[in-house]
Amino acid sequence: MKHDSLKLNTAIPASPEKIYKAYLNNKQHAAMTNGGAVKISAKVGSKFTAWDGYCGGKILELIENKKIVSTWRAAEFQEEAEDSILEILLQPTSKGTKLTLIQTKIPSGLGKNYKNGWKDFYFEPMIEYFGNKK
Repeated sequence: MKHDSLKLNTAIPASPEKIYKAYLNNKQHAAMTNGGAVKISAKVGSKFTAWDGYCGGKILELIENKKIVSTWRAAEFQEEAEDSILEILLQPTSKGTKLTLIQTKIPSGLGKNYKNGWKDFYFEPMIEYFGNKK
């Protein structure tokens, strides 16, 4: 089966520590994405859902303030499709954090949608959220 993959970078005006903590916190994750309800925790092996259950997965690896790796699947994944893998890498910069998002094993044809989705529903709201917290 063919898969799509993507790699995106953005600059977030906050420390890796603040982004890491917010991503793994129910209320802050929802607030920084202007999204629906989130259930997530900072425990390897724990399951999460975001955007009122539109997407979810399982936390596979955590390196504090540096890296979050999880499985990820969305409502439009076909039942037989395997989970995609989502890596979020956080690198400190002079103005905050360089966030690199790598997503692999995306069902073929859906990658373009998610590329836009990550920008519209995560990166842009996160830049605004953390930019207003100065």
